[in-house]
Amino acid sequence: MAQLLFLIILYALPSLVVAMHNSTTGGCAIIRPPRDGGIRYRGLTQEQIRNVQILPVDYEIEYICRGNRVIVGPKVRKCLPNGTWTDITLHSRCLLLCPRVWTSLENGRVALKPPGPPVEGTVLHYSCHAGFMLEGRNITHCTKLGKWDSPKPVCLYDRNYKGKKKLYIGALFPMSGGWPGGQACLPSAQMALDLVNNRTDILPDYELELIYYDSMCDPGESTKLLYDLLYTEPIKTVLMPGCSSVSTLVAEAARMWNLIVLSYGSSSPALSNRNRFPTFFRTHPSATLHNPTRVRLFQKWKWTKIATIQQTTEVFTSTLDDLEQRVKEAGIEISVRQSFLTDPAVAVKNLKRQDARIIVGLFYETEARKVFCEVFKEKLYGKKYVWFLIGWYADNWFKIKDPSINCTIENMTEAVEGHVTTEIVMLNPETVRGASNLTSQEFLGALMNRLGGKNPEETGGFQEAPLAYDAVWALALALNKTVAPLKAKGRRLEDFNYNNHDITAEIYRALNTSSFEGVSGHVVFDAQGSRMAMTLIEQLQGGSYKKIGYYDSSQKNLSWFGNDVWIGAGPPADSTIVIEEFRYLSQKLFAAVSVFAGLGILLGIVCLTFNIYNGNVRYIQNSQPYLNNMTAVGCMMALAAVFPLGIDGHHIHRSQFPVVCQFRLWLLGLGFSLAYGSMFTKIWWVHNLFTKKEEKKEKRKHLEPWKLYATVGVLLAIDVLSLMIWQIVDPLHITVEKFTREAPKGDLDVLIQPLLEHCTSEKMNTWLGVVYGYKGLLLLLGIFLAYETKSVSTEKINDHRAVGMAIYNVAVLCMITAPVTMILTSQQDASFAFAALAIVFSVYITLVVLFVPKMRRLITRGEWQSEQQDTLKTGSSTNNNDEEKSRQLERENRELQKIIQEKEQRVSELRNQLVERQALRNRRRPSSGTNQNHSNSSPPSSQPDPKSLLPPPGYPNPTSDNHSSLPPSFSNSSNLYQADSKISRNHCHNSQIPLLYK
Repeated sequence: MAQLLFLIILYALPSLVVAMHNSTTGGCAIIRPPRDGGIRYRGLTQEQIRNVQILPVDYEIEYICRGNRVIVGPKVRKCLPNGTWTDITLHSRCLLLCPRVWTSLENGRVALKPPGPPVEGTVLHYSCHAGFMLEGRNITHCTKLGKWDSPKPVCLYDRNYKGKKKLYIGALFPMSGGWPGGQACLPSAQMALDLVNNRTDILPDYELELIYYDSMCDPGESTKLLYDLLYTEPIKTVLMPGCSSVSTLVAEAARMWNLIVLSYGSSSPALSNRNRFPTFFRTHPSATLHNPTRVRLFQKWKWTKIATIQQTTEVFTSTLDDLEQRVKEAGIEISVRQSFLTDPAVAVKNLKRQDARIIVGLFYETEARKVFCEVFKEKLYGKKYVWFLIGWYADNWFKIKDPSINCTIENMTEAVEGHVTTEIVMLNPETVRGASNLTSQEFLGALMNRLGGKNPEETGGFQEAPLAYDAVWALALALNKTVAPLKAKGRRLEDFNYNNHDITAEIYRALNTSSFEGVSGHVVFDAQGSRMAMTLIEQLQGGSYKKIGYYDSSQKNLSWFGNDVWIGAGPPADSTIVIEEFRYLSQKLFAAVSVFAGLGILLGIVCLTFNIYNGNVRYIQNSQPYLNNMTAVGCMMALAAVFPLGIDGHHIHRSQFPVVCQFRLWLLGLGFSLAYGSMFTKIWWVHNLFTKKEEKKEKRKHLEPWKLYATVGVLLAIDVLSLMIWQIVDPLHITVEKFTREAPKGDLDVLIQPLLEHCTSEKMNTWLGVVYGYKGLLLLLGIFLAYETKSVSTEKINDHRAVGMAIYNVAVLCMITAPVTMILTSQQDASFAFAALAIVFSVYITLVVLFVPKMRRLITRGEWQSEQQDTLKTGSSTNNNDEEKSRQLERENRELQKIIQEKEQRVSELRNQLVERQALRNRRRPSSGTNQNHSNSSPPSSQPDPKSLLPPPGYPNPTSDNHSSLPPSFSNSSNLYQADSKISRNHCHNSQIPLLYK
């Protein structure tokens, strides 16, 4: 015993010493390469390899072999922290590879020991399928020279064999991965195989056997497994993949081997392409079968806007493309379309930001948990949202703990509550015995026994299990249907190989015409090889799924149970509900302004009646009563425009609104033309006739009325013509102005869209610019004329000063109101109040200024009689005009005084000239006595008479001041009209002036 212990210590001592040395140095010692091979040192040069003795921790080396040799054993080793290499107890050798063709046997099987590549020391054991005999050795060895030590045997058909021949099905069941559907589908398929093999009426001479691998729902892994299935005996008659991504790979490659592919769990719409997948069938309906159901539900709940979020895979992309086409045909809009590869956080945030409400989610179960964790964080759930998911998840998929998310089960349960799933009917709801002689409930019971009491909710693919079961039965019935046609052609199913097109064609025809009752319902394939079935609609209520209806897309029939439950009062809206609410004029304001307008119309009627009744009174006649009548009528029309100005959709139907617009325009336009035009005409003619002193004296006496009326007619015709052109070229119509949406205080899911109706036309600003420009010029010109004629006094138009005052007020109000109402057009109350009150005030001021003084004068002075009546009373007509005549005489008196002063100055100048001439004559007389005597003897008549130098009667003495007072005959203006003292300008010129030159 002591010797044995010594030998063990002696053997282990070198390893311990090396390990201790390596651990102290912090690395691993270089090891020797295998025979006929070498070691690849990564990152080291040849010089470094020669000098280095210790390699660092985590350093990796790779074995390589020379020639046709391959590594048997670990190919890569890694330095561990304890100073040793990984798998140091397993030897790596470089051995020759024997031909792989010996590893497969047609109509037989090959067992390879040890498993792995066929190298030196590998042993192959051969056996034939039932009904075949082995010819040759049943065992062979791979020698050191890389050759087998015996020829490859063959399996020959045994015509004397009476037992069953085996047909092999190559299957890929995803036992793990994104969809672990193989957990329930594999036991279901095995159960179907057992029943088929025990039936004497189905394939009595054959036995079906399943050869399967775990695809993990991964196309990369499935590629390797497909290679093994195809290149490893026995020959497979049919392939049965699971996931859509794996089925796409298998179905596209199977055509090269003349293999039929029958899938039990593939829903990708892309697999319906017969040109790309000519030999593909599936008992799982296409995912597009969900889309007609979804569209029908959208229509049922009156949704016209949806959003989508998908995992970026071909199956979901194809499904979404089909859904987009279907909703477009149904008049439904996909407003938001989001996708993600692995992390859905950004996509979910985009859904929230873009106000998505009805959301269709297309992703696998593992990604569904990620999505709804983000949904919980973004609060994208509750009474305002509805999620549509795929129905083939496990019933408790949201309760499964997933390390890739940071949400609790409670969070997930809260987020998924109320979502709707559409699921292909995978279990026949009716109690019917189909081809397998089992009802759907009996099948579930048998499946539960096979699962060994596992919880169905935690078993992947439990819902798809009936599809896998019916897939095996569809294949068995199709193969059974091909036996007779093949026998007639001298062929057998066991003769199938990957180059035999005839047998493949018979199997294809048999599957294409399949029709039987299965545990999943009626099994039948369409022209694209896809299963046709009904759709089950479920809703998550209180943490568990409840059936709420079925939809048969082929018949377009929706069977509704009416037990759907919603968090709110009913199905939510597909977007924030926008309630359109028209803004109407305040009725109190309209009523108040209407009262003032009505009173103004009544005042206008009173003024018009007064003016017509007293039309024969001279004072009224001198104010141009017909123009005043037009002013009163125009004022009443302008006031009448207040009523249609305040009428809106609250009073009339929208179709009648354009008529109201026309009334507004015409009443206000014509009313302004009559009222302001008549006043403008008065002030225009006053200015035209009475502001020039000398040129138009004759015209002042005769102001023809037709000219006044013609002026008003011209202004009115311009307005009528412009309004007619406006309404013919660009008529008024109703438009609706939209304001910023408002959120009410109550329900946050509702927004109020304020609307306001306007009367407008296509080129409204252009027309308003023309009208406002024309009217503005008239207003400015009226102000100018009123200012120019403020000091003019005329009997023909005796109220022109009142007209000027009215023009001032109207112009100011109009010029303020027009721009303000254009600014306030979006505020119906303010705009109406400003415009209507401006009209009311303008009319009131005009009527009061023009008519009230006339009423007051006639009332206070009693001037009610007509001119004809006044002549019957003595002096009544003259007395009425005394004041005016007195002012006339005073003006004439002042003019005559001025003329007299000018003549007096001229007379004085002439007198001075006469005196100077007389003095000059006196100096020329001779100073001698002769001359004196001669002068004394001259007659008296030759000397100037002193009286002749006196001024004429009525003129001042020339020695007096030139600025002396006027003679008594001019001291009083009234004396100018007396017969004895009257003097005229002609008298001065004709009688007095010639006398001065005698």
